[in-house]
Amino acid sequence: MGGEEAALKERLLTQEERERYSRQMLLADVGEVGQKKLLAAKVLIVGAGGLASPAAMYLAASGVGEIGVVDDDVVDLSNLQRQIAHRSADVGRKKADSMAMALAALNPAVCVNVYRERLSEDNAEDILCDRSYDFVLDCTDNFPAKFLINDACVRLHKPFSHAGITGFGGQIMTVVPQEGPCYRCIFEDVPEDGTVPTSREIGVLGAAAGVMGSLQAVEAVKYILGIGDLLVGRLLIYDALTMQFRTVELPKRNESCTACRSA
Repeated sequence: MGGEEAALKERLLTQEERERYSRQMLLADVGEVGQKKLLAAKVLIVGAGGLASPAAMYLAASGVGEIGVVDDDVVDLSNLQRQIAHRSADVGRKKADSMAMALAALNPAVCVNVYRERLSEDNAEDILCDRSYDFVLDCTDNFPAKFLINDACVRLHKPFSHAGITGFGGQIMTVVPQEGPCYRCIFEDVPEDGTVPTSREIGVLGAAAGVMGSLQAVEAVKYILGIGDLLVGRLLIYDALTMQFRTVELPKRNESCTACRSA
């Protein structure tokens, strides 16, 4: 028996944990063993906005033991329409700090690691490796950050969930390095400025961000528990106006992908 497996078997759930997670532990694919896996898991969330808010809250609520939050921005009044981890009193406060406070209020047992900085080429590997995170959520709102996260995760063999939102919908895919295409395999490179409309230009429905962020939390939980079918090699597209989800099968890994080729 491996060291981690033995530690999980020996760990005893407290009465408070049994009560807090009781509905979740009733699920056949979770149970006590699965709950222990969640309590031992570590998830890094890049961004603390519209996607990260529901994702982080649900991960904390589910009992993920350690959550890292990376963001250098401050809460603005215009954020509150969709970034539900923040409150009016948080305007002007660092988003990473505000989110940490919200998670602590929801579940004090969760350890929150705060990184009050923007992810960059200089710090990406240090942050991703800081606490040996099991899974990463790309909750950013710009293409350079998304490609940066992809390349760093592929290089370090870190699985991650990508999501993006604009207008009344969004998209989500999961990347498990070496098991399917990465973000760069599909989209190749950062689009030129002005070629792809952003939420800053066309707006975004707050509840749509909630849907996509919640789906990212689901993917993280499934990966940690080793259950279900992840969105590896598939892009899930959501349209709130028609209330439709559709799944697009993605091409296999691109042999010329600069991220996968160098991993």
